[in-house]
Amino acid sequence: MKIAVIGFGAAVIGFIEKMKKSDNEIHIFEKSKDIYSSSISGIRADGKLFVSKDMGGDLDVELALQKELVDFWIKKAGNGNYETGSSFTNLEYYKKFYEKGFQPVISDFYHLGTDQLKKVLFNIYEEYSSLSNIHFHFESPVSSIEIVGDKVKLDNNEKYDKVIVAVGRSGHKFIKTIIKQYPQIVLDSTKVDIGVRFELPDHIVKDLNDEMYEFKVRYKSKTGYMVRTFCNNPSGYVVTEHYGDFNTVNGHSKIKTKSKNTNFAILTTVQLTEPFNDPIGYGSNIAKMSNMLGGDRVILQTYSHFKGSKRTKNLYRVHPTLPENEYILGDINLAYPRRIIESIIDFAENLNKVVPGITHPDNLVYAPEIKFYTNTLNNDIFKNLKFIGDCSGYTRSIIYATAHGYLMAGNILGK
Repeated sequence: MKIAVIGFGAAVIGFIEKMKKSDNEIHIFEKSKDIYSSSISGIRADGKLFVSKDMGGDLDVELALQKELVDFWIKKAGNGNYETGSSFTNLEYYKKFYEKGFQPVISDFYHLGTDQLKKVLFNIYEEYSSLSNIHFHFESPVSSIEIVGDKVKLDNNEKYDKVIVAVGRSGHKFIKTIIKQYPQIVLDSTKVDIGVRFELPDHIVKDLNDEMYEFKVRYKSKTGYMVRTFCNNPSGYVVTEHYGDFNTVNGHSKIKTKSKNTNFAILTTVQLTEPFNDPIGYGSNIAKMSNMLGGDRVILQTYSHFKGSKRTKNLYRVHPTLPENEYILGDINLAYPRRIIESIIDFAENLNKVVPGITHPDNLVYAPEIKFYTNTLNNDIFKNLKFIGDCSGYTRSIIYATAHGYLMAGNILGK
């Protein structure tokens, strides 16, 4: 078979890993100019690998396969350097959070660090590009597809037996054009995570960081929204992410270089109902509103001002790890719906009962932090057009995305 793959990220890596020894001809179309400029969320920044049934996506991925894929990523680092930990395998910590209304998420994880991810990605690319049946096409964005009989035609007029779309969350505009053309592929389109990134001194969460490195909890807030922590980075750094027409905030950490602050996200899951059908548009507009207030920069606010709906004009004891030219001191309340703000505050105040110091007045809050689920797409509609990874709506992590590609390749091979 002649197969076209659109995008090159974790899902595609899983797909090729399973498919590489077959006699199928695989063409990978990537909009970036080369492997070094490829923008792969989660692989370019931080590189946390989780083994868990409770997070990472809506697929049933066996723990044994998850661990096998973790080992694959670690091996590609070539040096065996990584950090590891276990979230809430300690029963005393589990009970401590549970008693205050939190749902602790049990998970094992492995952290590669931003500073060695370029090498990991290059090692993977170097192996795949050396194979005779794998062909990379950089600076080759795909803007449209068309199903023609039992083939799929790309906008370069080439026809393929199968097309695998794996453009991630950042490829939402391309996915939207496909949905407009083939609306029957949409299963669900109602969910988006909107929140903030917290930054605070390491010493406040030192015991948690030492115990499990990354703590993951969920909490049913008084507003009815489910709120959760995400992407904890001990001694890490806050960074911005660029989505073309708006900027968001994220966090990462390195293996060798450390800061004096920990950062993590507090995300509110917004699940809306009909006639709502554009979660990415909803989240994007909130992000654009934030950027409008910040002059295309993200907003930084102290927690006390965030809680009290006052604009922050100066900082005190906590110094941001995000460069000064990438943020503006302001008021997140002017951009976010009040119900989301109340959900985040309720979460933080209750978390402070378990981890005193979380709500110190001068801790830092950044916005916007938004995680796009994308629409959940039906892979059973077309035999020759499939969606894998975060753009499919089924995955939200490196390991689940890698597994999705791996399992899809297995289905195609009949294994």
